[in-house]
Amino acid sequence: MDLFLDILLVATSLLLMLLVLLHRAKGGGLSSLFGGGVQSSLSGSTVVEKNLDRITVFTSVVWLIAILGIGLEIKYS
Repeated sequence: MDLFLDILLVATSLLLMLLVLLHRAKGGGLSSLFGGGVQSSLSGSTVVEKNLDRITVFTSVVWLIAILGIGLEIKYS
């Protein structure tokens, strides 16, 4: 279980870094590199941005669960 939580933590940490960098900022960020900057800012949130937000939130919840699991395992081992 310890190895699983460690691998899960590393994988979600790397994925979160990538997802945060893909988010669109004022300057466009890395999302404009992959064609995200083509959309007009007047159109509001696109489906891709909403899905990216959902994936980021889901990944952060899994990351938080992994952190809590490792903390509980250290406390009770």
